[in-house]
Order: sequence, then C-alpha cells, then structure tokens
Amino acid sequence: MKKLFLYIALLSGLLCNAQFGTDVFSKDPIVNLENFDKQRVHWGYFLGFNNYGFKIDYKNDPGVDVEVKNTTGFNVGLVGNLRLFEYLDLRFEPGLYYTQRNLSFPEVEDDFDKLREVKSTYIHFPLLLKFSAKRTGNIRPYLVGGFSRTLNLSSNEDSQDDNLTDVFRMKKMTNNWEIGFGIDLYFEYFKFSPSIRGVFGLQDELVRDNDPNSPYTGNIESMRTRAVFINFTFH
Repeated sequence: MKKLFLYIALLSGLLCNAQFGTDVFSKDPIVNLENFDKQRVHWGYFLGFNNYGFKIDYKNDPGVDVEVKNTTGFNVGLVGNLRLFEYLDLRFEPGLYYTQRNLSFPEVEDDFDKLREVKSTYIHFPLLLKFSAKRTGNIRPYLVGGFSRTLNLSSNEDSQDDNLTDVFRMKKMTNNWEIGFGIDLYFEYFKFSPSIRGVFGLQDELVRDNDPNSPYTGNIESMRTRAVFINFTFH
C-alpha cells in the first residue's frame, strides 16, 4: 500500500509539473478553461488503482481471525457529470474493477487448504454528489459521496460446489456507500482530477458452504467489502 501511494504521488507530481504551456500553481496563473464548469453536462474517463479488503464479523469469538491479505488492483471507467448548482454536481461513474484478496482460515489445519484466492471482477455503478469549493486560479478541491451498486462477475454464487471443493462463493450484487475527496486541476486543454475514495459494503456478501459447520464459513456472521479507490480522471 505504501508503494501504491508513492506511485500516485510521483505520477501526480509529473502531471502537475508538465505544464502544457501554462503554470497551474503560479501566483498569477493564466486561467484555463474558465467556463468549463458552467456546462450543464460534461463527460470524462478515469484510470486508477484499488485496494479491496473485507470486514468480517463472527458468531462466536474465533480466537484467531480470518487473515485477509489485500492486493492492489486496477480500475477503468467513464464519468458523466450533471451540474445542479454552482457548487453541487451529480456524477455517475460506471467502471470495471479488477482485484484479488487472499484469505487464510485458521480453523483449517492443512496449510494448502486453508488458503483461498478470491479474484474478483466488478462492474461498479456509483451515483455520487460532488461538493466543490470556490475555484482559485486553476485549482478547485471537492468532496464526493453517495451510494453504489456492484455486480461481481466472479462471484460463483450459482455454483453448487463450495469450499470443500476449492470454490469460494460470494453474492453477485451488493450495495455500498462511498465518501472521498479530490482536486480539479485545470490545464490548457483538459481538466485533470486525482481523487481518493473509501467504499463501505452495506450487506453480507458471503454465500455459506453447504455444510452449516464448515470451518470456512460456519462461524462467520457477515463479510462486507471495505475498499479504497484512487482514480485519475480526465475531462
């Protein structure tokens, strides 16, 4: 995760210093795209990184928790922005998210069988409100928050097999709430917006094993997504 933030800081610095004919951070900058935000509707796309995990609640004290190892995934998607008021916008940001979480179940004795690689491909549908501050030169910070619905293309929900045959099952559709912040940077020909957002699952996503006493799922009360998205948006 530390390497991820280092890469992001480096990329943002390079983009901001590649001035495209104007100085974004100078004392008296040339104001770029002065009327861009006055458009009723505008579009964009984003590329980014994600870090998915799970929040796990148990029926009984397990002694040793299920170990969740997060990995860094990749995001790509589109942005539709509807201007509601001067400082408030409605955004729809459908995207494709690739990620993997590695789980280790302490109640399983065999070192190989206790491990599960949960690879997920999500289609993510967030509907967000964007609260923008007053623009200063070519910089405009903002807060964003809202709700989202996610389709897990790798859920295995309909599979008759379960963990006893190495199949980890999750629900196809889940709901989340999201909150984050970012900054709009106005260059000569486009607007660039790096942002970071937290995603919090609202419901249990685990499909239990066929055996109610399964060492994998028997003691789990709920398993919900926790994620961090870091996106670079171009308008």
